[in-house]
Amino acid sequence: MPIDAAALGAPAPAPRQLLAVGLNYRDLVTEAGFATPEGIPPVFTKFATALTGPVTEVALPRGSHTDWEVELVVVIGHEARHVVEAEARSCVAGLAVGQDISERVLQMEGPAPQFSLGKSYPGFAPTGPWLVTPDEFDNPDDLELTWSVNGAEMQRGRTRQPIFSVPALIAKLSAVLPLLPGDVIYTGTPAGVGLGRTPPRRLAPGDELISSIDGIGELRQRFVD
Repeated sequence: MPIDAAALGAPAPAPRQLLAVGLNYRDLVTEAGFATPEGIPPVFTKFATALTGPVTEVALPRGSHTDWEVELVVVIGHEARHVVEAEARSCVAGLAVGQDISERVLQMEGPAPQFSLGKSYPGFAPTGPWLVTPDEFDNPDDLELTWSVNGAEMQRGRTRQPIFSVPALIAKLSAVLPLLPGDVIYTGTPAGVGLGRTPPRRLAPGDELISSIDGIGELRQRFVD
């Protein structure tokens, strides 16, 4: 039967924890002008009310400086606590495409950054179009990510490039907190975000994002006032 992707919701719709990883691709670290993370990458939360499905319309905040970040999303299948890296992949229920949409002014506002608020407006965490189990891939550690706006490619990378692999992230996170069934992890984005461009590029009403990962599918977001 044909499937209308616009009718699909988030494949993991009610995570108790929605975690996101920053600066996990070396080319993005260089683009952003930060030091390469060691030990553990920057980790923040996106609030679960931002979750949506794969084809959506997203309202831009007033005075928006909204940016994009295509990411591989991991959904946890069973509780993971103090998991060693060699066993971490067994904790994965499946993989999805994600967009870590970010309002950069609020993200950096105040005496300390407001990453979680700046990345959690309604619709700022689209995922999907479905959850693909790792056994469906010849190599789940080498998938191509691409992202375009209005047909112009902005990002391209491969999931073999992160500083911390999916198993490494699960091991490091589970050493601090238990990862629970249905939890969602955004694993980082390659270079090419709007903030890193000269001049910086922000999303505007009418823009359409297409985010894709080979073997999983694509997201489509259209932005409105």
